[in-house]
Amino acid sequence: MFSDKVVLVTGASSGIGAATAVEFAKSGAKLSLTGRNEQNLQNVASECEKVSKMKPLTVIADVAVEADVKNVLDSTVKHFGRLDVLVNNAGISGSGSIENTSLQQYDEILNTNLRSVYHLTMLAVPYLARSRGNIVNVSSTAGIRSFPGFLAYSLSKSAVDQFTRCVALELAGKQVRVNCVDPGVIVTELQRRRGMDDESYQQFLEKSKQHHALGRVGQPGEVADAILFLASEKANFITGVNLPVDGGRHAMCPM
Repeated sequence: MFSDKVVLVTGASSGIGAATAVEFAKSGAKLSLTGRNEQNLQNVASECEKVSKMKPLTVIADVAVEADVKNVLDSTVKHFGRLDVLVNNAGISGSGSIENTSLQQYDEILNTNLRSVYHLTMLAVPYLARSRGNIVNVSSTAGIRSFPGFLAYSLSKSAVDQFTRCVALELAGKQVRVNCVDPGVIVTELQRRRGMDDESYQQFLEKSKQHHALGRVGQPGEVADAILFLASEKANFITGVNLPVDGGRHAMCPM
């Protein structure tokens, strides 16, 4: 499906990004993978190489750092000579309300979840226009629905949804499609990284089942499948879409 296509995935060292990288590898894509954790990124690259017999390019980077973002794009184009699909997946979470979210935390979340997406997309546009490629952003149900206690995170994801729609219109004339997925609660390390211990995390997952119409939380591979669909030729007439991948969570009334 993606034979000879060059796909850049940010945040590829774990969770949704790692699952997406492996699925693209299975579909024959040439991969450029970036993340902050070098060992995890190499492990994902090795798994991709096993299924595709092609070694991905790996670039250690923090997408919140401007120089790193530029290096990711430059390294990808220098190595492969083109870019067909950009998956803006890298992101961080964080809890807090208007009363206790510091400006430092706000900046950290917005810089990673939004500013980096803006920056990398801006740099990638000339190459995607040349290949008539496409972009898939990874947002969240928190961008669609309001949840107390996750203010900065929710703001960042709502902005990614609007960014997707606006850029889709701006790039439509170049035949570059732009879409995003909005996952619900997915079993990844995202929540643990904001300080949850194992017991708290299991309680969080159990409680979250009640907030998804299908009665369960999601798996990274289920989001990866949606990303691959939106990036594929099967979605050639789809642009500007925010696709919930959340077991129906976005459609439920508050509980």
